[in-house]
Amino acid sequence: MPSLDAHRYDLAKRILVVDDRNELLHLMRRVLEDEQYQVSILQEGRDAFTYVKSLLPDLLILDLKLGNISGQDVLKQLKNDSVTVDIPVIVYTAAVLEADEVSSLIEGNPQRYQSVYLLRKPFELNSLLDKVEELLDKSGR
Repeated sequence: MPSLDAHRYDLAKRILVVDDRNELLHLMRRVLEDEQYQVSILQEGRDAFTYVKSLLPDLLILDLKLGNISGQDVLKQLKNDSVTVDIPVIVYTAAVLEADEVSSLIEGNPQRYQSVYLLRKPFELNSLLDKVEELLDKSGR
C-alpha cells in the first residue's frame, strides 16, 4: 500500500525553475520542496521552451538573464503557444532594463500576460513563496 507521503507527492504542484546559476537553482529547489512542491530545475535557457512544453509544469519560475538566451524570449515563446499559454510564470531579474521591458510587455498585452508576475532581485524568499501560492491558487492548476 502506498504511503500517505507518496500520495501527497503525486498531488503536489509541479514547478520548473530555470536559471543559469547553479547555486540559485538548488536554493530555490530546496525552499520549494520544503513547501511540498514537486520541483524540476533546468540550467540551460535554450532548452527551456521545449522542456516546459513536454513537462507542462503548474508554474514556471524563470530568470530573465540566462546567458545563452533571453528569459524574455522564452516567455514570449510560451505565451505565443497554445499548449503553454496558460502556464503561470514568475520572472525575476536584477537588471533594470529587462525588468522594465517585461513590465511593458505585460502592460501592453494584459490578456496574454495575465498570469505573468515580475519579481525584482533581490527579493525575500517569503515574497517568492507567497507569489507561488497566489499564482497556483488563481490558475486552478
